[in-house]
Amino acid sequence: TMVRHGASEAVVEGRFTGADGREIVVRRVIPRDGRSRAYIDGGLATASALAELGAELVDLHGQHSHQSLLKTAAQRSALDAYAQVGLAPLEAARAELRAIDEELAALGRNERDRAREVDLLRFQVEELAKAGLEDPDEDLALEREEDLLADAAAHRDAASVALGALSGDGGAIDGLSAAVAALSGRGPFGTVTERLRGLIAEAQDVSAEIRSLAEAIDDDPDRLAVVRDRRRVLHELKRKYGDTLADVMEYASAANKRLIQLEQRDELARQFEQQRVGQLKLIQRLEHEVGEARRRAAPTLAAEVEANLASLALDKARFAIEVGADPGDDVTMLFSANPGSPLLPLAKVASGGELARTMLAVRLVLSDAPPTLIFDEVDAGIGGSAAVAVGRSLSALGHRHQVLVVTHLPQVAAFADHQVTVTKRTMRGRTVTSVQQVHGAERVAEIARMLSGSAESVAALEHAEELLATSATAREEARRQRFGVRRSRMRD
Repeated sequence: TMVRHGASEAVVEGRFTGADGREIVVRRVIPRDGRSRAYIDGGLATASALAELGAELVDLHGQHSHQSLLKTAAQRSALDAYAQVGLAPLEAARAELRAIDEELAALGRNERDRAREVDLLRFQVEELAKAGLEDPDEDLALEREEDLLADAAAHRDAASVALGALSGDGGAIDGLSAAVAALSGRGPFGTVTERLRGLIAEAQDVSAEIRSLAEAIDDDPDRLAVVRDRRRVLHELKRKYGDTLADVMEYASAANKRLIQLEQRDELARQFEQQRVGQLKLIQRLEHEVGEARRRAAPTLAAEVEANLASLALDKARFAIEVGADPGDDVTMLFSANPGSPLLPLAKVASGGELARTMLAVRLVLSDAPPTLIFDEVDAGIGGSAAVAVGRSLSALGHRHQVLVVTHLPQVAAFADHQVTVTKRTMRGRTVTSVQQVHGAERVAEIARMLSGSAESVAALEHAEELLATSATAREEARRQRFGVRRSRMRD
């Protein structure tokens, strides 16, 4: 249903540029039939990877969307960011506790199972020690030696034939010598004669080496039996403990270590239990510190958010943050729009417009957010001075983030640095949506149309010019104040 009627696929693509100048291009292709495809920087990616990256780039605040700040984890992270809670020591302590528990589990808590494992390991360690493994390539060396011993007679016979062919009567060396004698002293064959003398020398060297190798080959049935028996032992060890002798030797080391660990189990368990008790005390202390930091910061953050709500046409609203027991992981943002109504979890009691404006109020306090924020109809149900306040707040938020706003209120649109219009028209029997940025007189006419429904009303045009001028002055004053604060901090 996302694909235009008559089209084969829909494509959505975006380019994001970070503060460091790095660009990220994301793309989603949705075919009419079949599975959609996701791309990150031109490479195929999973939908989950695209969603994860998207959450880092964009946060959507709309009447009907599930904003990130509605999740407990995000609310906790927001509070931690505001309070600058350091979680690293607690996370490290928890990781150390998990490591201790893994060590205890590895020792084995069932006495019968442990006894069976000890018996098996003793047998294996003894068998491997008896084998006396020292060289990971021993099996390869034995294979070569067995080949030599098993064919000793045949090897020597082959050497005898080769020696006869090279150095026997009428052999290759005699033939080469006869050739040298025939050509020696004849000018045209001087170079060839030298080459023949070289061949004779080489043939003599080869003959000597063959004779030496043949003499070293012994027909030793006893040694052959020993080699074959050793190869059978090594083959059996590899069948049981690893594909190679190196694997077998590694297993022998690990088995010996495990056996020592189990035989000393009681002492090791006592040591780990002591470490565990100490680690639990450390975690309890760190959890209390984290919980206290969260509880101290919660009322202050809530008060700042509530102050922003008052300027966003929610002057009767109340906002609070509830923090659970140590370490305070259960963080819940509570909201009440009207006097007499109890504070309840934000997602359960706020209407679409209230929810979007509450998210805006929170974002105005927190600077920790994705670089791009999208607000869809955050001005629903308001007007007049409240609409101006929403516009001013969104403009202020735009100093720290890229802010995109979908609005029907001229008071909000007037505060934008850039305004675009979204229009629909029919072309060749098809509806086409276009987006166009408006400047100067075009923008005045668009604001006038938003005010009165007509871009030709003189009164609306005058009001639009006044509204744009007022918002421009307010934006410039906010920028000067922000720049002044920044310069003051730099001097400090």
